[in-house]
Amino acid sequence: MFDLIVKNASLANGDSGVDIGCKGDIITAIEKDLAAEAGQIIDACGNLVSPPFVDPHFHMDATLSLGTPRMNVSGTLLEGISLWGELKPIQSVEQIFERAMRYCDLAISMGLGAIRSHVDICDDTLKGVEALLEVQKQVSTYLDLQLVAFPQDGVFRDPTALTNLNRALDMGVSIVGGIPHFERTMDEGANSVRTLCEIAAQRGLMVDMHCDESDDPHSRHIETLAFETQRLGLQGRVAGSHLTSMHSMDNYYVSKLIPLIAESGVHAIPNPLINIMLQGRHDSYPKRRGQTRVRELRDAGITVGFGSDCVMDPWYSLGKADMLDVAFMGLHVGQLSSRADMRWCFDAVTKNSAEIMGLEKYGVDVGNFADLVILQAKDPIEAIRLRPTRLSVIRRGKLIAQTTPSVSTLYMSDRPDRLKPDEYAPE
Repeated sequence: MFDLIVKNASLANGDSGVDIGCKGDIITAIEKDLAAEAGQIIDACGNLVSPPFVDPHFHMDATLSLGTPRMNVSGTLLEGISLWGELKPIQSVEQIFERAMRYCDLAISMGLGAIRSHVDICDDTLKGVEALLEVQKQVSTYLDLQLVAFPQDGVFRDPTALTNLNRALDMGVSIVGGIPHFERTMDEGANSVRTLCEIAAQRGLMVDMHCDESDDPHSRHIETLAFETQRLGLQGRVAGSHLTSMHSMDNYYVSKLIPLIAESGVHAIPNPLINIMLQGRHDSYPKRRGQTRVRELRDAGITVGFGSDCVMDPWYSLGKADMLDVAFMGLHVGQLSSRADMRWCFDAVTKNSAEIMGLEKYGVDVGNFADLVILQAKDPIEAIRLRPTRLSVIRRGKLIAQTTPSVSTLYMSDRPDRLKPDEYAPE
């Protein structure tokens, strides 16, 4: 007797027509024609059953604030920073909480099961920290939410940031963040990486650093991050987010740098949507692509996961919590065009990002959590092509969201009267 059986599922590994049996919050069987009773049966109808999507880089304290106190008219990074500086002092804990909860509702409906959110600690009231710690509690049964103490204005550039960062960690924020390229000098940036990694090592915490988020070829703090990771024994616990400057560095330097990153076990988190929106702004022609060297990092054995960064906030006015939009854009701008590359892009918003976040019992395998998403698509490549309807979202063996399949009715003579977008998949 199972609590839940998902029947006739296709899996990302190519298996099809399988049944997934769940007892309590665990997957206990994956086999064809599972002959057993269940408290609930969901027919996947041959559609892809995936583990939940994972967003390893987000800013939940700013999300859904678009238009407050004004719009980012230019759509640039600098106007976004300015807007955030205007919004921070006038927003309340309650407003941050409500926006974040609304975003979590949307994220869950889109099949997101885990989010790592940075929270700005360059605010002596720590309103964002207070709000997101409460959100973390409220959504814990539906969503894994990790919080990063993030000194948006620079841990040394802001006079109280270092104190506030330690206060945030004492309050329960569990990851150390930084932004070395925003410090006053390159030396101060390198010193901030060193200091922040030492704090993480002393406290036994992970590190996720906004690293080299600019087109500046001299912004090379990922080198320091890789070194400090090795020096302090933080291998596997450190991520460099963005790494955007890498696309502007000379190839000889990069040929040395990437092996150093691989050796240190530092993970990489590009954010395709916002990176290509905000970078390359100072070029005439040729214009740079705005994303780090995804293929080269991946091929060197570095774990690469795609993040979304922002949804409808001062920096990015678009977005809808769809990690397949992120994969779709990453595929195009990274020229990841082979069939194997496309399948890898699906991994970049699922299992790779789960590894970066250190999620336990993740994936559609016996013994793992019964966290599943049924997509109106046949396989991972089709899922990226269509960005399809999330038919069912299952968390710990319980259905938490459901959406009606996308079906169009046609009113044309001698043509079919119904059309489903997933029926166009190649044979």
